[in-house]
Amino acid sequence: MGTPLCLDCYDHDAQAVWNHSAGELWRRTTIAINRYMHRLATARGIPDIPVTSPRTGKTRWVSPVRLSFGKAAEMQRRGVVHFHAIIRLDGRDPDDPDAIVPAPPQLDAADLVAAVDHAAATVGFTTADHPAHPGGWRIAWGNQVLTKMITVAGRGEVTDAQVAAYLAKYATKSTEVTGHASNRLTADSIDIYADPAGSHTERLVDACWMLGTPRDWRRLRRWAHMLGFGGHFLTKSRRYSITFALLRNQRIVFRRTQSSGPQEAAAGPEPTTLVVNFLQFVGAGWHTTADALLANASAAMAREHQDAAREYLQTLVA
Repeated sequence: MGTPLCLDCYDHDAQAVWNHSAGELWRRTTIAINRYMHRLATARGIPDIPVTSPRTGKTRWVSPVRLSFGKAAEMQRRGVVHFHAIIRLDGRDPDDPDAIVPAPPQLDAADLVAAVDHAAATVGFTTADHPAHPGGWRIAWGNQVLTKMITVAGRGEVTDAQVAAYLAKYATKSTEVTGHASNRLTADSIDIYADPAGSHTERLVDACWMLGTPRDWRRLRRWAHMLGFGGHFLTKSRRYSITFALLRNQRIVFRRTQSSGPQEAAAGPEPTTLVVNFLQFVGAGWHTTADALLANASAAMAREHQDAAREYLQTLVA
């Protein structure tokens, strides 16, 4: 699991370049989905709408639909970045471009599924030339693409909490699942984690470092500790939900209004929390060998008790 059947036969360079180029492939895919939906809207007689820029005052005609998405990047055990995206089709309000309105009734979720599948099957590009691969690498989606509509037991609405819970389970996965964990690598630390004849992840790190030698490919070295992937684990379109800038500002305001002691309690009307002590990580494992032996003995007794209880129940059933 997570290791090629033949390490010497596997193309580690191509996998490193895939991780490096996955963000650009996703950007091109969203453009293709938008264009597909625009063509479909035109074919079904939905006219473009005029939108006036509040900054310049100029009016331009745009598509009546807009793509919104939230995407989480998960690193698989084999070291390949894997995307989980929730895509929503919105309409446009000519009077309020930032408003989130439903798509025209002539378009439904099945049309959006068809647009995603079409883009996944057709979008691709070839990277720039590299001294180790003069023709560049072909970057495209593979066969493991699953597109499905999100429903709630056949009825009801999909809430923001459900969407957040779906994406949150992938937000905590990084390269640790591959067995590799390190900070940003340098010339002094690369030999610790890279080995052209080592494990799968060590060869991926080595591929990133060696392919990142040319100036135009230097970004591979910068993200060698992430096996070539330099994107954020969570991205979204601007109008999918509230912006990250708003969340950051709210977090800053919240931290600034916190009090570190009772002296400032009378200064403001907001209630404060008295901080008595702070928790600090001091280590993991057992302090002494005797503690470890005692814990192992207790675990063995618990397993024996469970086995005896299971055999007793099986005897009763027989």
